[in-house]
Amino acid sequence: MSNSAVEIANLLYRYAELVDGGDLPGAAALFKNARMKIVGADALQDDAALLAMLQAVVKIHPCGTPRTRHLVTNPILEIDEGSNRATCRSCYTVLQVTEGIPLQVIAAGRYHDRFERVDGHWRFAYRDYTLFDLKGDVSGHLNLERLL
Repeated sequence: MSNSAVEIANLLYRYAELVDGGDLPGAAALFKNARMKIVGADALQDDAALLAMLQAVVKIHPCGTPRTRHLVTNPILEIDEGSNRATCRSCYTVLQVTEGIPLQVIAAGRYHDRFERVDGHWRFAYRDYTLFDLKGDVSGHLNLERLL
């Protein structure tokens, strides 16, 4: 795997790690220079809108986390080293356990991302957040009524 591929994959995994750790501001900050397609929004959104959406939708439990594990898999990377641009299509699976919900898969979907390299470092340039394919019991994780 090239250095670029590792750095881009680490951005995908870092996002999941931050969300699972309850650091929603940190997760949104990864998109400081990006624009996102979000359900219910007519125009592309910035990191502030992403943070507002995450804070409205993601349930944080008394432990300070959403009690989830986001697994990001199957990254298909297309990197253009010469133009400092890359794309990635990946899948996510969300596991959760709470006091009232046993360990289970609660959601699955896809991320379609674009990246750009600036000053030698890769960063998010775009994410499509609308590719939510399979919904299980998300009652312990999401306030979907606030999103839809």
